[in-house]
Amino acid sequence: MHRIPLTAAFVLALVSGANAQREQPAPPSWADSAAAMVPKTYVAGEAYLSDFASMTGHMAVYPTGSDDPKTPGSVFAPRQVLEARLGQVDGKLSTMSVALKPREHATRGNQDTTTVDPDAIEREYVDLHKVLAATKDKLPPGTEPCDLRAWSTDTDKAGLNVRAEPSAKARVLGTLPPPFRFKTESETAPDEGYRTEFTIRGYKDGWFLIDGATPPGRDYVNDYPKRFPKPYAGRGWVHASKVGAQYANGDTRMGGLFQAPHADARWTPAGREAGGGSISADGGPKRVLACSGYWALVEAHDGVRGWWRRLCSSQVTNCS
Repeated sequence: MHRIPLTAAFVLALVSGANAQREQPAPPSWADSAAAMVPKTYVAGEAYLSDFASMTGHMAVYPTGSDDPKTPGSVFAPRQVLEARLGQVDGKLSTMSVALKPREHATRGNQDTTTVDPDAIEREYVDLHKVLAATKDKLPPGTEPCDLRAWSTDTDKAGLNVRAEPSAKARVLGTLPPPFRFKTESETAPDEGYRTEFTIRGYKDGWFLIDGATPPGRDYVNDYPKRFPKPYAGRGWVHASKVGAQYANGDTRMGGLFQAPHADARWTPAGREAGGGSISADGGPKRVLACSGYWALVEAHDGVRGWWRRLCSSQVTNCS
């Protein structure tokens, strides 16, 4: 079985079963009234009561364009929170007024506000993203740091160009081979052949910065031919339209996508390929559009667009 490579060994402890899904608590009674007061430039996320004594609640909010590949959200960007002043209306707790405030001054600070975190997963990801943010100075200017596994979807026999800059006019550093079929393949081999895998290190303007590319099928087939073209394994840029992957289990709510790269953003159900039900860590998206940290902005096969935490490049098994 193919091993899913992860950045840090202790991240393995974060991964549960392929069909794992957090139990989602019912939103507080005042959530709808607060959501109606969210500024038009933001989208309401999860709400929680932070101080019952002072009748104050908080609601996660994210910019409206966070799920747009032209203006993708960033897990590293400063965040805002909607602070709600609560009161009783007809015997029901409701929102009386709201104020948009910097997230770091609110309860729980920059940790996602999700109320379902029994294993401290969100605190772990805060630390993981801090480590990743420290690498930004080592990346080309304007590059969003990422850490995801993926593969080339390009079927051109000449291979996929890896460029020196995120531009179709930039110098070609090398190529990534197209899918390859071996003479002796197992029943689990991909129908279209094995694809070239790599690690995504960053994103900028519709391009992924990658490195560590490996020959198609090398990790799955013992008789890899030495004569087969070697992929360019250094750092370079490939266009997002030529990149694919599988959903991996990022210990968030399965079955849908988030409006922003955070577990407390608005969540929307999304479907799998060929009408196979809701998305999970078994199969992959129709398109990979952008990335931020351990999150990927994707388009599901039913057209729903949003963020999923963690991708992998396993081609013979699921990514649980």
